[in-house]
Order: sequence, then structure tokens, then C-alpha cells
Amino acid sequence: MATPLRIATFNLENLDDKPGERPSLSERIAILRPQLLRLRADVICFQEVHGQEFEGEPRQLDALRQLLSETPYEWFYTAHTKTTRDEAYDVRNLVVISRYPIRDVQQIKHEYAPKPSYRKVTATPPEAEAKDITWERPILYVKIDLDAGRMLHLINVHLKSKRPSNVEGQKQSTYVWRTMAGWAEGSFISSMKRVGQALELRVLIDDIFDQLDVSGEPKYIVACGDFNADVNEVPLQAIMGPVEETGNTGLIERVMIPCEKSVPESSRFSLLHLGKKEMLDHILASRQLLTYYRGTEIHNEVLHDESGAFRTDDKFPESDHAPLVAEFVLP
Repeated sequence: MATPLRIATFNLENLDDKPGERPSLSERIAILRPQLLRLRADVICFQEVHGQEFEGEPRQLDALRQLLSETPYEWFYTAHTKTTRDEAYDVRNLVVISRYPIRDVQQIKHEYAPKPSYRKVTATPPEAEAKDITWERPILYVKIDLDAGRMLHLINVHLKSKRPSNVEGQKQSTYVWRTMAGWAEGSFISSMKRVGQALELRVLIDDIFDQLDVSGEPKYIVACGDFNADVNEVPLQAIMGPVEETGNTGLIERVMIPCEKSVPESSRFSLLHLGKKEMLDHILASRQLLTYYRGTEIHNEVLHDESGAFRTDDKFPESDHAPLVAEFVLP
């Protein structure tokens, strides 16, 4: 019997429930919940889900719980990133919800890619020696049981943004740099983190392929999330592994394919920045899973551009990222 499978990814842009915050959570839910219902998803990868604290209890994802309530998603299986205290992070959690049982959850950070060392050249005072560079967010890897011996290997990621990392002594204020060189070095460090995360993800994907080669199980692998890069930039190229770059046709079965390629180019964007259409969110599928691919939707019809100079400090209730969903029909 064929199994329809709709996999979505959605950066919720700092979903939280702080008292007095505008827009309020209820204002955001009024916009976000219909977007979730439209996805008709079986699996959703969320990014930027903040945790909420309650006295005497572990930090929870209560804002997300409120968003999902009164929808079919409130009954889905859930996995999310956790601290060493086994509670949600304060900010920017990764979350996976699934109609199908989640059998295994792994949180990966610097397990496949050690922290690189780097000595900043523009820091004030100067750094005497190299220090470790770490990325802020882990990778969330889950195994979802689709029944009949079919396991979906799903990876949720949020790569470092292009916003420059801090360089000591090079800032006049939060958004004002003291020198061009300081700004350039901050951008370089952010790139290092972003590509480092991409490397770790690619090594993880290869490890999954190795295990499936041995077990003989179907190679149903998907990497979803906010990659903060388009398909032509280094992080995505590193994760996808196109044969044109590796020069090795023997690796063709391990290439990860961006599902949005089947969307017309004029509609292929998930974010608007200064009027420019950008595709920063992706659903990458293994070639074997692509056999059963039917299409992708990017729900960007009312996507706003809040980077314009005419914008006020009031945030929009919707996210600045568009959700996207890829549909498969498995045998």
C-alpha cells in the first residue's frame, strides 16, 4: 500500500511567549497556525523555537505547544534539542514533529568535526594564541518509523547566519563596527562556523549511508532546515556533494538533491532581504528517496521584507521565512 509522506521545514523566527512582547504569542498564532494547517505535513522540522521557564520545572517549549494545540499536529510525536540538564534550550531550539513514531534521537555537535582553532588578527587587545571556534547550534538527527521496514533518516539543521561574529574591541555598538577589517574578520568567522556545520552534516550523512550499505535498508535520508545559504554557496555544495565538484561518479548515489529545484525559478525563494529573493531554507533528499518524489510547495505568497529602511521596530506576527513542504509517495 502506498504511503503519502509530506515533509516540511519552517523557521518560526524566535517563537516565544514573553510578557508584554509585541506581537504577542496569540497574535502570532493567529497567523502561523493557518500556515501550518496549509502544509498538511506528516513531518515538520522547526527552527528558532524558544524555551519557556516555569518555577520548579524544566524549561519547556510551551509557546510551540500553544501554537500546535487545536490542530492535528498536537498529537504528533516530538523531538527537540536539549541542554546537558535535559531541558529545552533558552533560545533557538530545533524541533521535529512527526505523525509516525520517532524511534531514535541524536543531538550532534563537534562529534564529526572538532572545534577549529583560530587567532583573531584584529581583536583589541590582540589575541596571544589561537582559541577554539564553536558553532552555536547542534544538528538534530531522528529516525522515524514509517512501518513495513521503512525508516526515514531525518536531519534538522540551522546553520550560522551571515551576520558577523563578535571580534573583541571592534564594535562601537551592537550593530556598528569600529573598522572595516574588524567587520571582515567577524564575517570570516561566521563563514567558518557555517561551513564547519556543513562539514559535520556531510560527514554524518556519509556515516548514515555507510550504515545503510551494511544493513541493506532503504536509503531514505532527508536534511531539512535553515541553511543560511543558497545551493550555489559553499555550505550547500559541501552538503549536497555534486558529482561535478567531486569528479567521482562512484559517489552519485550519495548526492543529496534540493527538492526546490522542481519549483519555477521565479517562485523559488524563502526569504526577502532588501527586495532580493533568497532561497535559504531547503529540503535535501537522497537519490533513492527522490524516486518517490512528487513535488515541492514554497508558501511565500505573502512573505514580507522586514529589512527595508521604512520598517519600524514592531515585528510582523508572521515569520520572515516561508515554510516549504516536499511530497513523496512511498511504495
